[in-house]
Amino acid sequence: MSRTRLFVLYGLFLVAFTVVLGRVYLTAENQSYARSAQEQTTVTLELPRERGNIYDRENRLLTGYTLDYYALCVPGESSYDRLFTLADYSSQNILYQMRNSASPFLIPVSQDLTTRGIYTYAAPRRYLPVPAATHLLGYLDGEGHGVTGIEQAMEDILWREGETPVVECVTTGTGALLEEEKPQVLSNQQGDEGVRLTLDLAIQRECEAAADLYMERGAILALDVDTAQVLASVSRPDYDPENVAKSIQAQDTSLINRVTSQFSVGSVFKPVVAATALSLGLGDFTWDCQGWVEVNGQVYRCAQGRAHGLIGMQEALEKSCNCYFIELGLTLGGNAMLDMAKEMGFGTSWSQAGGMNLGKGNLPTAQALESVGELASFSFGQGQLLATPLQVAAMMNTIAAGGIYRDPTFLIDRMNQDTMATVEEYPRPEERRVVSQTLAEKLSQMLAGVVENGLGKQAAPLEGRAAGKTGTAQTGRLDEAGEEYMDYWFVGFYPAEDPQYTILVLQDEAVEVSTSCAKIFSVVCNGLYYGKTVDSAES
Repeated sequence: MSRTRLFVLYGLFLVAFTVVLGRVYLTAENQSYARSAQEQTTVTLELPRERGNIYDRENRLLTGYTLDYYALCVPGESSYDRLFTLADYSSQNILYQMRNSASPFLIPVSQDLTTRGIYTYAAPRRYLPVPAATHLLGYLDGEGHGVTGIEQAMEDILWREGETPVVECVTTGTGALLEEEKPQVLSNQQGDEGVRLTLDLAIQRECEAAADLYMERGAILALDVDTAQVLASVSRPDYDPENVAKSIQAQDTSLINRVTSQFSVGSVFKPVVAATALSLGLGDFTWDCQGWVEVNGQVYRCAQGRAHGLIGMQEALEKSCNCYFIELGLTLGGNAMLDMAKEMGFGTSWSQAGGMNLGKGNLPTAQALESVGELASFSFGQGQLLATPLQVAAMMNTIAAGGIYRDPTFLIDRMNQDTMATVEEYPRPEERRVVSQTLAEKLSQMLAGVVENGLGKQAAPLEGRAAGKTGTAQTGRLDEAGEEYMDYWFVGFYPAEDPQYTILVLQDEAVEVSTSCAKIFSVVCNGLYYGKTVDSAES
């Protein structure tokens, strides 16, 4: 080979070396390449995120945490084989599916395996320490976000601020851990805030026990008369917040919160008609009930077609006479009753913090009530009228509170979980006078007569007196045998002479019920009385 050719070959090698060296220099200087290389060797694995808790009015936990454990499986190490023998069936499936993974991954395990040489991390899992008010509290999705109820409405507070905690692993190109870099848990979650509800856990448990003993489906509510704060909110059938899929598959309506769902109202609406008449000076209205009345070609009947004879408002409430209230309603007119119904909370919804949906129900329009038939039906709580148990309870609470209407509320404040101090107090309920105190007291005495002398006798508590109104509403829906489903109600307050609690009981979509709503009401009253007596004795 000639010297010239050697010089040429040498020159080509020198040029190639210069190009390679330049590319290496440029790569070293380019930060994007550096970051890319770092990302290729750093794996971040998310752990479940902690949520703020929910408390009752006495600072008792309604939600809490238990610890779940997650083990780190690293490619190229013996952790796969060791974990397979220690994992349950579902985690073994994960291990099998991920057996060819080129990077570390986490699997759930039942215990801390650190002492066995396996990196293990504890993470919080939401649970209900004493499962209560499940429909009001709501449930979470697979990522820990609120889907329904308070969990959803207060998501901005309960979903703790900051980033989701992660396990950071620095690995080699084959996915193994670098010897000098142990996995680290990184988290900058901020704050420690929860939400305090108006619920009283002891009263909630009393109401839930009554519901579980005596009803298949329905709702029970208990309100504090002076504030309209909800002390108990029960919906049945219940569901398991940790197994929502079971309820979805069963299609048993257990995920429906009946407290905020609308139903046919029936005779529990009659106190609204009575209040309208009293406010217009028609409290002495009488009617000779023959057991039926015809309006515009339509025949309306009292229960079992029973004739009540000549009766006034007191006896009409006690016997729940449809004919009396139809004639009274026709005399009053639709606009007067519609105005009173709106003042007592029917047909309107009100907002809670977080935009929680409390249901609106349905009121017929003034134009609809120009129809004599619709007006007659409206006069005893039928026709187009629909309402939620919360609205019906608010109406009765207005009477119990001396004529002052307040929106029922579920939320007290946003609070610091370390000190239990208030961070932000939620607005107090709207308050307005609907009828005079004298009128409310007169109507209260009539409703006490319903329990003492009328159809509500089963509502009588063992101690003291109660007041209230029964209701059986037609739904227009039939079972397979062609019998109509009814919505059964009792709503009242206790004690009658000095109201402290407004209590509502609903049993929905039943042809008949084994235990009357009035009887369940009395059971709740007894629980409240004796529970309070025990608390007083202990204090």
